[in-house]
Amino acid sequence: GPRVRSGSRFPTGILFEEAGKQLSAQPAQPSDRSSSKFHGLARSLVANAVHGVSQGFTKELDIVGIGYRAEVSASQVVFHLGYSHPVPFAIPDGIQIAVDKQNHITVAGIDRQRVGQVAADIRALRKPDPYKQKGIRYTGEVLKKKVGKTGA
Repeated sequence: GPRVRSGSRFPTGILFEEAGKQLSAQPAQPSDRSSSKFHGLARSLVANAVHGVSQGFTKELDIVGIGYRAEVSASQVVFHLGYSHPVPFAIPDGIQIAVDKQNHITVAGIDRQRVGQVAADIRALRKPDPYKQKGIRYTGEVLKKKVGKTGA
C-alpha cells in the first residue's frame, strides 16, 4: 500500500496504527487536548488520501455556448470559448482530464484539493455569464439568471 511518510502533511501528536486493512488515528497522548482537535482533521486527511488512492476524486464541468468546446490533445486541453483564439490548458501531473461530447469535462486525480483547484482554474477560463448563461460551469451548478434590461 502507499507509505504514509511521517512528518508530512499530518499534524504532530497523532499516531497512525495499521491493523490489517484498518488504519486508525489515535492521539499520541490521550489527555492532550491540543492534539485531539487535530484528530478529526488527520482522520479526514487520511480518509481522503485512502479514498483518492482507491477511487480517485472527480469534478465535472460543462461548457455551455454555441461553438464552445474543448478537446484533449497530447498533454493539454484546448478550449474554444468564443474568444478569437483557442485557449490551451496544460494538464498538470497527477491529474487526468477527459472531454466527452466536446462539452463535458471530467477532472480526476488522487489529491482532492488539486482536483478542485484544477477544476476551478478551468472554470475561470470562462466563468458563466449571468445573462446568457454561457461559459464553463460545474455540472449541477445552479446559476442565478439575471434578466437583461428589456423595454417594457
